[in-house]
Amino acid sequence: MGASSQRRELAFPGGIMDKRAIVFFLIAAFALPVLARADQNPKYFGPLSPAESAFVKAIQADLMTRFPTAQDAEKAGYVRYTGVDNTGAISYANFQWTSQDAKHPSQLWYDKTGNLLGADFSVPATSSVRPSIFGANPGRLYEFDDHVHWVEKDAAGKMTYDKWVEARKYRAAGGDPAHPTATQLVAMGRAKNASAIITVFDMPSIWDLIVWVKPNPNGAFAEKNPLVTP
Repeated sequence: MGASSQRRELAFPGGIMDKRAIVFFLIAAFALPVLARADQNPKYFGPLSPAESAFVKAIQADLMTRFPTAQDAEKAGYVRYTGVDNTGAISYANFQWTSQDAKHPSQLWYDKTGNLLGADFSVPATSSVRPSIFGANPGRLYEFDDHVHWVEKDAAGKMTYDKWVEARKYRAAGGDPAHPTATQLVAMGRAKNASAIITVFDMPSIWDLIVWVKPNPNGAFAEKNPLVTP
């Protein structure tokens, strides 16, 4: 989920954010690394308002039609950057961190068989004031700190996901987080071979709304879905 999502990354989306789902804390070494600060986790956990219910219903109908499988997300330009997190989600990002409308989530997340689970909608965190995204209570949002993600592929074709470094550390090492490179990650000792890095991107500071598209008995904005097994 976005953070993490994601989800979850740790999106932390959250969950993810996060996303993508998750009580997006850094708790399990194998779990998606969510980078939400403790004071910027969701504050509101109440029932859905009429506006929120309408939003969830609309994205369920739309996203399940356009992006039912991970393959559909990849065809639309979404790139996988996580393994399966502790909510059962695998996150894909399109690197567009301003969700202009409900049809264009910044992240989508899928289960291990490639079926759509949910989405992250985000806006840059240019203010400490929680924004309202598509009618959702601002208290439902996560704030994720700026961080650089990358994905590696070894000579045998094995993929390694969930690789990340805080933007402040990347910057302190002489890199520009807004324009991350494989060579900089090698120089920092974060990777051994630049050619093995197939994806590298910056997830800037964002406010992130993590939403289950798959029906969830606990509610569309809940951390986990009892119908999904990690």
